[in-house]
Amino acid sequence: MSGASDGIHDGDFVELPGGTFVMGTDEPFRYRGDGEGPAREIMLSPFRISKYSVTNTQFRSFVDDTGYRTEAEQYGWSFVFHLFLPDDFPDTRGVAATPWWRQVFGAKWTQPAGPQSDLGGLADHPVVHVSWKDAKAYCRWACVRLPSEAEWEMAARGGLVQKRFVWGDELMPDGQIMCNIFEGSFPIENTAEDGYVGTAPVDAFPANGFGLHNMAGNVWEWCDDWFHSDFHLDGPRHDPHGPPSGEAKVMRGGSYLCHDSYCHRYRVSARSSNTPDSSTGNLGFRVAAGPG
Repeated sequence: MSGASDGIHDGDFVELPGGTFVMGTDEPFRYRGDGEGPAREIMLSPFRISKYSVTNTQFRSFVDDTGYRTEAEQYGWSFVFHLFLPDDFPDTRGVAATPWWRQVFGAKWTQPAGPQSDLGGLADHPVVHVSWKDAKAYCRWACVRLPSEAEWEMAARGGLVQKRFVWGDELMPDGQIMCNIFEGSFPIENTAEDGYVGTAPVDAFPANGFGLHNMAGNVWEWCDDWFHSDFHLDGPRHDPHGPPSGEAKVMRGGSYLCHDSYCHRYRVSARSSNTPDSSTGNLGFRVAAGPG
């Protein structure tokens, strides 16, 4: 059975004609070690990209059809943000540089906060605890692919040129909350002014100029490229696709845990990375395809 019929539908895509856009940034506020700059003109061929991150419902169709087991399920654990664990949850190993991430046995896409949780009320939320390898497996089933980093950024910009955020330069234009990020004092207290402590539905918050939702915040999204901080300095400018090999894959967009005091990476030029077998409670993906 074709996965596309149960997972991704033609109406879930926006078709972009390609052309040139300015990728990256020269603004003073940027993480230089991440390779956000310089701003450079990139030319892309036409492509399609999904309006939304892949949902729990869509990923379940894939699993039901194939019996696929994610890497978190195979390893038996994944990383969960500490505030989602009950007070009496036993101590678990944390990440040295980011101790708010806890190793939780039993955490997986169907139990995003650990064995005491489930997907109740989360059918239209983005699937999380999926590695890059898991995302690629879904793409093979659904006859789609992960976007390149350049495709992701062109799509995220929504036709705007060199703006700081997906929607413009102001974080809250006219006082309107535009994305799902961490409000309050990170990592201790999230006031949830945007309405969500964790993930939000994939169609929450206003779409960008191309009709794409949640290209900032909510969950990090895997791209197909290997990550490198300076490969792009002398790299291709036409349909660039990152270095031929590496240790980590590109993630874009930031997540519900990004905060300007810690991870100001919900800016449209910001980038990060993780190893292809990594999974966390704030990491998902959206898909792309050739022109329709």
